[in-house]
This record gives sequence, structure tokens and C-alpha cells, in this order.
Amino acid sequence: MEEQQATNDNEKKQARNGGEQQQPEERIAELEAQLEQTKKEAAENWNKYLRERADWDNFRKRQERLVADRVLYQKKSLFNKMLEVMDNVDRALVYEDTMDQKQLQHTLRMLQWQMNEVLRGEGLNAVPTVGEAFNPYMHEAVEAVEGSDQPEGTILEELRKGYTLGEETLRPARVKVSVGSNNASASNKE
Repeated sequence: MEEQQATNDNEKKQARNGGEQQQPEERIAELEAQLEQTKKEAAENWNKYLRERADWDNFRKRQERLVADRVLYQKKSLFNKMLEVMDNVDRALVYEDTMDQKQLQHTLRMLQWQMNEVLRGEGLNAVPTVGEAFNPYMHEAVEAVEGSDQPEGTILEELRKGYTLGEETLRPARVKVSVGSNNASASNKE
């Protein structure tokens, strides 16, 4: 038995050292074993890949749910604030017939103030207009007015309010803009 083991060890050494070649059956058996091992590793890697992919898909879906839940929460919060304003509008409409014009105007101003406070609390602010320099990122010029005593590019009148949400313009203000005075235009032509 020891002789056989010594012979096998010698054959292995010779095979490693470029000695005599293995029998074809032995080589085939060795290659088949390597193939089986490689197939097993490939199957394990494929299963790992599938598990990782499933984990990634689950993570993505979980993040999408979190974002959707956060948006829904913010919408609910905003709608609850808006409903307070709507409740006050409903109350005002109930007493509309008993109010004179002055009381009705006062009520409307209070509702406008309350609505502005809700919007300001959400980060919505009115774009400054009259007397300001025209800014094409925040204002939409709908008319150019000549003969104004204001310098060129100054906003003279606001036709529709504009709003910013944070640093971004949500809706530009529609305005009338001065193109300078007639006297300045006449002296430039001469």
C-alpha cells in the first residue's frame, strides 16, 4: 500500500514536472470534476446575482413607497390648511346677506390674508413688481409704456400677481414696463 502511494506521488510529481502524461481516462475524469466544480460555482454565483437583484428591486420599491408616502403626507398637511380657509369662506357665505359692503370687504380681506399666510407657510411668495426693475425670470411684460417719468425697464403696473416657490419662479407676474420718457427719446433722436 505504501508502495502504491509512493508511486502515485511520483506520478503526480512527474506530471507536474512535465514527466509522463496521464492516461486519457484519468484526464477526462479530472476535467469532468473541474467542470462539475465550475458548474456548481456558476450556479452559486447566479443565485447570488438573483438574490442581489431582488434585494435591489425591493430597496427601490421601498424608496418609491417612502417618497409617495411623504408626498401624500405633505398634500394632506396642505389640504388641511386650505380647508380651514374654505371653512371660513363657507361661514362668510352663510352671513353674506346680513353684511353690508364694508363688512363684506373686511371679510374678504381677512380671507385673503389667511390664504396668503397658508401659502407663505408653504414657501410661496409674491413676486415684487411696481417700482422694481424688470426681471425676465420673474416678470412677463405684456405692455411697454412710453411717456413715463420712470427710467427704462421699471415696472409701472401689475396686471397679474406672480409667485415664487423658494428660489424658483412658479408663475411670472404680468406687468406693464416703462420704456423711458418721451423727452429722453426725443433728445436721443436729435
